[in-house]
Amino acid sequence: MNRTLMHWKNSLLLLLGIGISNVGDWIYLIALNLIVLDMTHSPLAVTVLYILKPAATLLTNFWSGSLIDRLSKRKLMIVLDLLRAGLIALLPSISSMFFIFLVVFMINMASSMFNPASMTYITKLTPPNQRKRFNSLRGLIESGGFLIGPAIAGLLFLIGSPMFAIYINALSFVLSGLVTLLLPDVERRTRVAFGEKISLKMIKMDWRVVIQFSLKNSLIMTIYFLFSCIMVMSAAVDSLEATFAKSVLDLSNTSYGFLVSIAGAGIASGALINSIFARKISISILIQIGSLFFSFGYILYSVSHSFSVAATGFFILSFFLAFANSGFLNFYQKSIPTQIMGRVGSLYDLIEAVLVIVTTIVIGLAAEYLSIRVVIITGTIIMLFVALLLSLFTRSWAKKSNNE
Repeated sequence: MNRTLMHWKNSLLLLLGIGISNVGDWIYLIALNLIVLDMTHSPLAVTVLYILKPAATLLTNFWSGSLIDRLSKRKLMIVLDLLRAGLIALLPSISSMFFIFLVVFMINMASSMFNPASMTYITKLTPPNQRKRFNSLRGLIESGGFLIGPAIAGLLFLIGSPMFAIYINALSFVLSGLVTLLLPDVERRTRVAFGEKISLKMIKMDWRVVIQFSLKNSLIMTIYFLFSCIMVMSAAVDSLEATFAKSVLDLSNTSYGFLVSIAGAGIASGALINSIFARKISISILIQIGSLFFSFGYILYSVSHSFSVAATGFFILSFFLAFANSGFLNFYQKSIPTQIMGRVGSLYDLIEAVLVIVTTIVIGLAAEYLSIRVVIITGTIIMLFVALLLSLFTRSWAKKSNNE
């Protein structure tokens, strides 16, 4: 009983840290967009901010997995939180756009390392029988951040300025690091000497390990890849979201803002329902139902001619995103050994970043020469086709391994 209470105490602390950093991420995103727009008056400069994230992943993830799997994930998470806090706190004092972009790029590099490290740590810290509940609560907290973060950012802008909001965001990462400090170190020993450097030979060896694991477990990695492809198509379609809403649907800024709020309500509702019923729904069903209805919501949005239909599509896709994400997290934790989880996550995140950049550019160029509606409908149909493939492979995985 005491051990169970200890596990839940650690889980609640971890959820608190995730919640703090998630709200901070939204404050940072909104404040930084406003700062860059005020300094440059250029929408292109704001677009560069979104390109920096996958670009940082490309530069970081081909080697970071080797480091993550060989160091204490808890200590690494604390260092990365404090590093991001320090870099973010520097932003208000920088007047050069070049150096702002450079610092943001470094922040994104730290985030690219933090995500696979935290996934491995969460998997090791959370007992298998509690992961479904934990992941559903995590989804609920992250959806809450989607709703609360922008609201807090708006309140901070009333009290102070975007610069003030940036300082609050830096503080949120410090708090997140302090919460992680209270958690246990699940790795008493690390497998790399303190002075050992990450070499090209080590990186090649680790890539070979990931490739061999992928070939040996082709069904698992096919599911992983297909789910990533759905998220890639989602990101690419989302890049035209504002243009589609205003130019094709002819929505006002207020209506578009309300549309985004409906998506937030859908995420929160889906996460809440998922947190209640997560333990009763199998992993394969979560992935299948979540991905299929997520894609269907996008198709409904893409063929809409009115606000009400578009809002319905937005609500459906965001509602079922909570189920898809929860199912995939549980699948990932169940299927990938923790010993190589950092390397696997880093390498596949690298592939996903390349696909996001290429697909977004292709869709953007297509929208220049074709109808925006045709481009978005095509993108969502491809997404649904991939979701159908994912559903078939997930069902095969469930039958083959007798998994829930």
